[in-house]
Amino acid sequence: MSHEQFQSCIEECIRCMQACNHCYAACLKEDHVAMMKECIRLDRECADICAFAAQAMSMNSSYAKEICRICAEVCEACGNECKKHEHEHCQRCAEACFACAKACRDMAA
Repeated sequence: MSHEQFQSCIEECIRCMQACNHCYAACLKEDHVAMMKECIRLDRECADICAFAAQAMSMNSSYAKEICRICAEVCEACGNECKKHEHEHCQRCAEACFACAKACRDMAA
């Protein structure tokens, strides 16, 4: 696949990475940080795998599809965790995670 064919998935990965980074930072400022620790952990993991997946696709890596399959799994887990919390940043992060998971699954299919 070419970089152009990956473009929409790359854009979703970058959008998700940004949402996870924002959620991570916002969760650290919440009053009950201990309650947010799984969300914080998954935000970091998800942001990292999304950045890696975008990079792999932009380089036309021969492993891009496999990386995107893993990215979809991590995004789904992060989205499910964020969805549990009522904070607006968590809800927006969940939306971005689910959109990225779908884009990665579609691209990897």
